[in-house]
Amino acid sequence: MKTSGTRALLRRAFFGAVGASMLSLPAMAQAPAAAPSAGGGANMIDTILARGSLLCGVNTGLAGFALPDSQGVWRGFDVDYCRAVAIAIFGTDTNRVRYVPTTAQVRFTALQSGEVDMLSRNTTWTLSRDTSLGLDFAGINFYDGQGFMVKRSLNVQNARQLDGATICVQPGTTTEQNLADWARGNRINIRPVVIERLEDNIAAYNAGRCDAYTTDVSGLAAIRAVQQNPNDHVILPDVISKEPLGPLVRHGDQRFADLLRWIHNGLLAAEEFGITAANAQQMLANDPRPEVQRILGRTGGLGQMMGVDNAWMLNILRATGNYAEIFERNLTPIGLQRGRNALWTAPGGLQYAPPFR
Repeated sequence: MKTSGTRALLRRAFFGAVGASMLSLPAMAQAPAAAPSAGGGANMIDTILARGSLLCGVNTGLAGFALPDSQGVWRGFDVDYCRAVAIAIFGTDTNRVRYVPTTAQVRFTALQSGEVDMLSRNTTWTLSRDTSLGLDFAGINFYDGQGFMVKRSLNVQNARQLDGATICVQPGTTTEQNLADWARGNRINIRPVVIERLEDNIAAYNAGRCDAYTTDVSGLAAIRAVQQNPNDHVILPDVISKEPLGPLVRHGDQRFADLLRWIHNGLLAAEEFGITAANAQQMLANDPRPEVQRILGRTGGLGQMMGVDNAWMLNILRATGNYAEIFERNLTPIGLQRGRNALWTAPGGLQYAPPFR
């Protein structure tokens, strides 16, 4: 039981503390906002600037996503995301990227070891990868799912007809795990042919070492598109998994992860607001919408919050275009439709950008 003297002391201590807090509030309100904490992300951006280039891990060669052209210039959906990150960091210079081809088995080690600064390599976001590898996914830039491709001559109509078939698959992938889960869950007997390199997998499939090839539907479309006779190959209608793909960085690079995440959001928001490579500069000068002006860097100071120039998205959009332009340039030619990767305003679309403010 407290005495009256004790209660008085407690009252004085309580109101003294409250008074001190109340007195400090105006000073806190007038103080300038603190700069973002200098965590791994800030250091990563500084490291990239000091080196003079971004090291971006990409696929060893997948049409539409990452593949050198006849001149040796890397092109593709994932490549454009690498370019966008480099442009955000270096400004209008679009050539500050070194593309590092990585296989499915070594991609995570390459990022963990610092061989690359980021991965932009059709990689599926899963709980275990997000929590046990020391890596962070920066968003979902492509919603995908695993499927099967077979030769048309086999006259296979659906995946259940693959009972007893040999199926080519890459090791160290969710594809390999999904295939085993699907076969077990559906009591289908399959014989996996496990081959590490994508090129060797395709060669084995074409040579008849396996009856079917399995990977993400986007990958199947890319592989089918570069076959000598694409119409000789059929992508079955069955989709056996969810494969949310996106770029990733080392854990602890918070500012760098923020930058990658908001580049993707910026590409989506630009599509939503009608900002394109051709009209971005004009919209900066003439469009009255406040969010457009924040996206393009005239107001808001959003770039500085991430340690880059406020014109970061303007520079990116002038070089790569918005999400729709990147998709249409790289993925439409290999037969992929927007589908779930359409904006949220389209039927079935899942791509959605948080507000720029």
